[in-house]
Amino acid sequence: MDTNDQNMVVEELETSDDHGKQEIAIINPQPMEEDQVEEKEQISADNFEEMKKHLLGEPIQDLEVIGEAHFTWEIEGWRSMERKVHGPVFECAGNPWRILFFPYGNGYNCASLYLEHGFDETNKTPENWYSCAQFGLVLWNPREPTHFAAHMATHRFTLEEGDWGFTRFAELPRLFHKDDEHERPMVEDERANITAYVRVYKDPTGVLWHNFINYDSKKETGFVGLKNQGATCYLNSLLQSLYFTNEFRKAVYQIPTEQEPITNSALALQRLFYQLQTSNEAVGTHELTRSFGWETRHIFEQQDVQELNRKLMESLEEKMKGTEAENSLAKMFVGKTKTYVNCINVDYTSSRVEDFWDIQLNVRNFNNLDESFKDYIAVETLDGENKYFAEGHGLQDAKKGVIFESFPEILHLHLKRFEYDINRDCMMKVNDHYEFPLEFDAEPYLSEDADKSEPYKYSLHGVLVHSGDFNAGHYYAFLKPNKDGHFYKFDDDRVTRATIREVTEENFGGDYNTGNNGLRMAPRATPLKRSMSAYMLVYLRQSRIDHILPPLGEEDAPKHLKERFEKEREEKEAKRREKEEQHLYLQVQVIDNTHFKSHEGFDLAAWDDTDGEPAASPRAYKVLKNDPFGKLVARVANDMNETPERVRLWSMVNRQNKTVRPDQPILDLDMTVEDACTKFGNKGPYFRLWAEVAPPVDGMPGNWSQAPLNSGTHIVIFLKLFDPETQTLRGINHVYMKKNDKVSDLAPVIMSEMGWPSSTPLKLYEEIKPSMIEPMKPKQTFSQAEIQDGDIICFQKQVSEKDATAYLSSDPARFIDAKEFYENMTNRVLVKFLPKVEGKTFDLQLNKKMSYDQIAARVGGFLNVPPTHLRFWTMNHHTGSPRSVIKRTANQVLSQILQPSYHNYISTTGLFYEVLEIALSELETKKLLKITWLSDGISSSETFDLLVPKSGQVQDVLPILQQKAGLDDAVMDKIRIFEGHTGKMLKFLVPEFSVAGIADYVDVFAEKVPDEELNMEDGDRVINAFHFYREPIKVHPRGIPFRFVVKNGEIFKQTKERLQKRTGLKGKPFEKIKFAVVKKSQFSKPQYLEDDDILSDAITDEDDALGLDHVDKSKGSIWRTEGGVFIK
Repeated sequence: MDTNDQNMVVEELETSDDHGKQEIAIINPQPMEEDQVEEKEQISADNFEEMKKHLLGEPIQDLEVIGEAHFTWEIEGWRSMERKVHGPVFECAGNPWRILFFPYGNGYNCASLYLEHGFDETNKTPENWYSCAQFGLVLWNPREPTHFAAHMATHRFTLEEGDWGFTRFAELPRLFHKDDEHERPMVEDERANITAYVRVYKDPTGVLWHNFINYDSKKETGFVGLKNQGATCYLNSLLQSLYFTNEFRKAVYQIPTEQEPITNSALALQRLFYQLQTSNEAVGTHELTRSFGWETRHIFEQQDVQELNRKLMESLEEKMKGTEAENSLAKMFVGKTKTYVNCINVDYTSSRVEDFWDIQLNVRNFNNLDESFKDYIAVETLDGENKYFAEGHGLQDAKKGVIFESFPEILHLHLKRFEYDINRDCMMKVNDHYEFPLEFDAEPYLSEDADKSEPYKYSLHGVLVHSGDFNAGHYYAFLKPNKDGHFYKFDDDRVTRATIREVTEENFGGDYNTGNNGLRMAPRATPLKRSMSAYMLVYLRQSRIDHILPPLGEEDAPKHLKERFEKEREEKEAKRREKEEQHLYLQVQVIDNTHFKSHEGFDLAAWDDTDGEPAASPRAYKVLKNDPFGKLVARVANDMNETPERVRLWSMVNRQNKTVRPDQPILDLDMTVEDACTKFGNKGPYFRLWAEVAPPVDGMPGNWSQAPLNSGTHIVIFLKLFDPETQTLRGINHVYMKKNDKVSDLAPVIMSEMGWPSSTPLKLYEEIKPSMIEPMKPKQTFSQAEIQDGDIICFQKQVSEKDATAYLSSDPARFIDAKEFYENMTNRVLVKFLPKVEGKTFDLQLNKKMSYDQIAARVGGFLNVPPTHLRFWTMNHHTGSPRSVIKRTANQVLSQILQPSYHNYISTTGLFYEVLEIALSELETKKLLKITWLSDGISSSETFDLLVPKSGQVQDVLPILQQKAGLDDAVMDKIRIFEGHTGKMLKFLVPEFSVAGIADYVDVFAEKVPDEELNMEDGDRVINAFHFYREPIKVHPRGIPFRFVVKNGEIFKQTKERLQKRTGLKGKPFEKIKFAVVKKSQFSKPQYLEDDDILSDAITDEDDALGLDHVDKSKGSIWRTEGGVFIK
């Protein structure tokens, strides 16, 4: 809805609602200028043409009018009218219309007037009908036509929104009373006229004045959008642009990814493109951003699109090497420029040809694309003090410039809409008016020698738009998917058709053209600036457009993509059905004696598989709640290769001591599984059961009806064996004993079960819970010992003194009784060891009471390295990376190492290990010093880890550095070491400086003292230099600071030549640097230097520094605007 109304602006535009008001927009009335008041007084409501012109204005620009009409409804007997009244039907643009009138108001003490379509039961609304109308309603006194109230609006009338208008059209008390300006009230003798003016427009895009409720992008346009993760609209606009460059999409599809994981960025991009091609809904970008290595914070940071595009191209080019897509991107996007210098008076030319992937064009002070290109290739004359030094000819007058040797078939133009404003001392958006054409010829910008056999005419394919200012904004794109098709607006998840004016003029920037939409506006003191403007343009070479935009179908995508998505859809559908049907099923866990015999821990089985015992883990069943219990018995028996008659299921209960034991058999096979769970099961996610199999002996009843347990005199006991020889604990079987039997009566049963001689001495223990293993008294009855169904009794052979001595003296020492072994199991933990640098990952089962040295011995034995050369690190649970080194102390044990601290309640069972070159004890006497050796200014650096004695001095570091870096003795005589922090220089370290005094947080650098410092002349001085981006407080945190000699009276052009030599930077990286003098105050503005400035004059204080202003390319930049875009 356009809110640029005329001077009689409405307060609210609404749909009528008998059940309550639904406010759509509130617009504050604009004050009328004096000439407008006079105009209103001269207009008469019965002059319909003049009123229409005054109310509706000229037709909206670029919209086709398909019909106009006005109709007057004469109202009589106002106070006797019903609450809601429909006016007579009139026709406009082939559709019926009428006025909807609430004489007493629609929720307010105001007359309410609306325009509505006139379809009814006899003349029904056509399916999918809509009409885009600009309309005005005028209430006036027929006896004094100059006394009127009028309001105007625009609306898309549909079946769902069939009326639109003004709930508070005019206050009722004022309608019936005269005012100071008129002789009569507006409603006189309960009579008044209402005139409706309607102008219907043709909808050029299908979304004119659309409210987008239930809007379906795929249905309306054939395309889908991309979901915004947080602040990824800039990414979405670029991805859509690349997707609709079909040749690019085809090349991406050619990258082999069938065996790649989803974390591969090429596969993630293929999947995204395939979804855009096949999905009916907006597609998410989470997979892609995760494959880039982005974390949550990155998706809430808007980055530079040009930088992102370049990083993406670099990443894809690397993945295309050795494939059929190799070099395809360069063929699409790369052109060539030539930078040249031609001497005027001598025969000397210097030039170099370079590739470009995109072109940056200046916007400020230029009106259009042609002017920017002419500026780009403008020739600069080097004369006077700015002469060019030509080798062999000295200083010469010369012409310097850049010219294009070729343009790519897909031309990306980046408009410099964001610039540093030195007056405001911040980045600002350039919203100047700047035009770009639908077609342009690039040939005038080519060199004379360029190959022009094929025309360089280009057609506009895409416009990427930024709306807002530098600090906050939104990105979207206008793209033309097909050669002869329409432009569409891709705004995150919404896609709409667009007009040429929306694509071009509305994104030129600059001021709004007052009244350009046909709606009259009150004059403004200052022009209204557009917030949206194009910042990137995509042009396609006309002669190759068929090659760039070939038709691509689903069959052009890699086959494995379709297969993967089909499989994922099936899995998703299965999960959906499972979730929907979840309430119909019960989750059942069943164990039998095979699980018990395979279990090597507490209780009967590994219920949660926490010990990694698949053979001891229960079988899982998904059972319909209404199934008879006998059906479950049959399923379990079948899995056990038994007949159902030989199997019965016991309910398992969770005891108070946190063990899970059999409680009683479930004999009613006709009851439902749900009833059985309710009656016998415990609260929890699983219905747990033990499957008992009838023993293969003669006379055992098949139906269990005469089983010993049923008489109430027997109990079922589970037997476990602890073997001191093998140091194992395992389940043996279950047995039935009478309650009044003595514990000693169990001995013959055990001997029979194990096949041992009857004279074998035994020790018996009751496994009550992990921390309670109690010896049993042989003379007690089972009843006296409180043994009940499901209890576990552990037995072992009694160990002789000779064997005990041998077990205890073995390495490692062995346990001689079950109680000690159980205690060891309580402290047993499976620890995952990961290499900190390189090596293999492995698991070791350790005891929580092990000391540092014992842990090192076990790990050293596994790795076959000396335990003295091992160092361990704790693991960060959230990132899975090393956290902190574990100090070797005598009293610390494994449980304390793994125990979470008070501020980190999540414990871990993983440690990192590091194999050292020297013993840990020796390492603890040394300090690890990271030194960055600068071999060529600041352009080439290498970092070394040096181990130096903690009691040593800086001079002790030098021979270690010499050995590590392979430096000559001649170089070592001129080396100095200095400290830096967050990109700035701190101090130089004298040879006698203590190594212990070097803080861990500082950066340490070593360099050869430059010759110009060794040979300083009178008047020379040194200045500290550092790197920043746009603002001095935004220091490159990983930038390398340096000292630089300032020569008195030297012009900065010559200074830059020395700076280039001092830094070792060459070519474009150096040319892109802007140099500035930065005062001590961190809030001072940088004083940027030109070639004819003198650095020594600009420095006024000894604390002044030289700043190098350029983008920080290093990872980990803390400033969002410092080129922090990365793709792993």
